[in-house]
Amino acid sequence: MSAAGTADGPDHVLAVDMGTGTAKVALVSREGRIAASAMRPIELIQLPGGAAEQDPEEWWAAVREAAREAIAAAGVAPERVVAVRCASQWAVTVPVDASGAAIANAISWMDTRGGPHVRKLVGGPLTISGYSPRKLRRWIRSTGGAPVRSGIDALGHILHLKHDRPEIYAAADKLLEPVDYLNLRLTGRAVASYGSIYPYWLTDNREVESIDYDPVLLRWTGIDRAKLPELLPMDAAVGTLLPEVARDLGLSERTPVLTGLTDLQGAAIGAGAVRKSDGYFSIGTTSWLSCHIGRKKTDLLHQLATMPSALPGRHMVVAEQGAAGRCLEFVRDQILFGSGPGDPSPPEDAFEILESQAAEIPAGSDGLIFTPWVNGVQAPAEDVFTRSAFFNQSLRTTRAHYARAAMEGVAYNLRWLRDHVERFTKQRFDPLNFIGGAAQSAVWCQILADVLDREVRAVAQPRFANAVGAALSGFAALGKLEPEQIPATIEIGATYRPEPDAVAVHDRQFDRFLEIYKRNRRIYRRLNAAA
Repeated sequence: MSAAGTADGPDHVLAVDMGTGTAKVALVSREGRIAASAMRPIELIQLPGGAAEQDPEEWWAAVREAAREAIAAAGVAPERVVAVRCASQWAVTVPVDASGAAIANAISWMDTRGGPHVRKLVGGPLTISGYSPRKLRRWIRSTGGAPVRSGIDALGHILHLKHDRPEIYAAADKLLEPVDYLNLRLTGRAVASYGSIYPYWLTDNREVESIDYDPVLLRWTGIDRAKLPELLPMDAAVGTLLPEVARDLGLSERTPVLTGLTDLQGAAIGAGAVRKSDGYFSIGTTSWLSCHIGRKKTDLLHQLATMPSALPGRHMVVAEQGAAGRCLEFVRDQILFGSGPGDPSPPEDAFEILESQAAEIPAGSDGLIFTPWVNGVQAPAEDVFTRSAFFNQSLRTTRAHYARAAMEGVAYNLRWLRDHVERFTKQRFDPLNFIGGAAQSAVWCQILADVLDREVRAVAQPRFANAVGAALSGFAALGKLEPEQIPATIEIGATYRPEPDAVAVHDRQFDRFLEIYKRNRRIYRRLNAAA
């Protein structure tokens, strides 16, 4: 199939990847090549009482600015931009009015204010891990999972609005995920995809190509169906660009905007993990490990479930771990360099400094262990109370030790998850493709290969893997690319193989990592239950 439509050059998809901290936009060809890209930062607002919010207007401004820059730099003719597709962070809730304007800040995936309402909803006189068996059966049968009791998913956010901020809930015309809010701003249409609606825990996902809201779950939650968006298939078009948006971006008003993806769905495609045997993991602000799987399946005990894939008719594993790369940012800003009043700003090359220093420390960080649960433990063990710490510090502990231990701690958390995902899918992943900002660090890549005891293949341009995945799935939705052709378009930047001596050290450290969790979780519960 020829990539070129006219003498103006090959077709491109304008791909948007909006994470928690950054909005990225890229023009991507059918061969997976990025013609140009741009990024803009996004602020996270953390408030007392478990609140974490973001400004949807800031999202929109960041996406527009980055898109204009990327389009101008690419020099791609407007008629060669064949679609726009967005992927974004998920389990984030935006209330909008009938005009499409956000009427409050978006509630982040880090926000736990809905937790008490979720726990009351899913509980009962007799419970299994806090869930009523009758309710749990219905949720698993319909959705493939169940609401997270900490309240960090969309259902928790909506219940928080309904019960704690009823004026916002009443004024909301629609409650949207970030990717669907972006599509609303692009097209004027408030809809969701079969994939983006997943964290609402309100849909019947048994027929993956024909998903709708479950009337029983709507009744249990008391959520007004009219406030929920219409649902469209994964390969559908939401509409075309609004005239004012097309003029602003320099694109044609006829450019279709495809249904949105979660970053997990886009990432699987951008990592080249299309076949069932292909596993991959990501470390950006958050971390996860995933693959495609043949059927809907759930392991609630270990927070594993499945969701609709970006490729219609397929399922994929959901195994989100929460903060990961953000842990290293936290260590940089709050411990190693300081960001309080009067503190100098961290140097621009702070991460490069930390990586260089970490490389000088032996595997295992001389016994220093970091637990990366700054926002609680998610998969493979939901625990909203447990927190992060450095264990086994001494007077010989240096900044380099802290940096390396933070990298190793995130890797141990992924090792913990990998064991459960491999059992869940009944297959061993070797090699594992690696995407996300951390894949730019050769030191971290080698640590991960040693901790996971797997060959790790860092994709080229790993920070833009979600955008590339959104674009390639867009070409597939348009009938311009077969899914089986996707892995060949993904370039591997570097390959890292386990080093036996380091593997042995990390096996011991990993056992201690798990022991730290098991021995301290009751203490953390006593410390944090009141909060």
